Amino acid sequence: MQGPPLPPGGLSSPQTPAEENKPPAEQTLEEQHLTIEPESDAEHAECTAALQALGVTFKEAPRIDDGNGCGIDKPITVSEALPGIKLKPEATMRCPAALALARWMKESVIPAASAALPEQGRITTVNQATSYMCRLRNSAETGKISEHARGNAIDIASFHFEKGEDVAVRSRREDPTLTGAFQRTVSAAGCLYFTTVLDPESDAAHETHFHLDVIERKGGYRYCH
Repeated sequence: MQGPPLPPGGLSSPQTPAEENKPPAEQTLEEQHLTIEPESDAEHAECTAALQALGVTFKEAPRIDDGNGCGIDKPITVSEALPGIKLKPEATMRCPAALALARWMKESVIPAASAALPEQGRITTVNQATSYMCRLRNSAETGKISEHARGNAIDIASFHFEKGEDVAVRSRREDPTLTGAFQRTVSAAGCLYFTTVLDPESDAAHETHFHLDVIERKGGYRYCH
């Protein structure tokens, strides 16, 4: 006796009814069938011109497509966040994330460091923990895709100063020192440039770094915690 007809494409249909009925929070990256966001040539050119005007050291990189919506249409690799301030290791991201990083550093981080920690000299390196990476948020098995997987995010682990030790990003809510004041100041200021700022006070997943991203939300809404 012949069974029911096979679905189009044979046995490997895109999604089973069970997968389709799963809420997004329970879907794996593969089950979400995401695509890479296309980027405007004109907007990319305008953004890279702004980076050049700020003195950011970067190079264009080939399009990244790691499947399942992970990738960047027009990636760049940044080696200096600003002139004389290395980004270690080099970070691959979309230009808008690099521009937000440069503006935050120039207008908020450097002035705050000069006011709080003048004896340490200038910042010479920003140590980053993660830039582009194909994964879901917080490296979970199911749920929303991470902005790291779209080139919109960077995690900052520490700042290295010319004359002093690294200032590591860690829980400093109760830190009464000027180092604590510096970290709290730059964390709060991050929301002027990024649309998401998560710091060590946010949750256990961010206890050793700032997560900064430029995801676009309706109404220009920003999440800073």
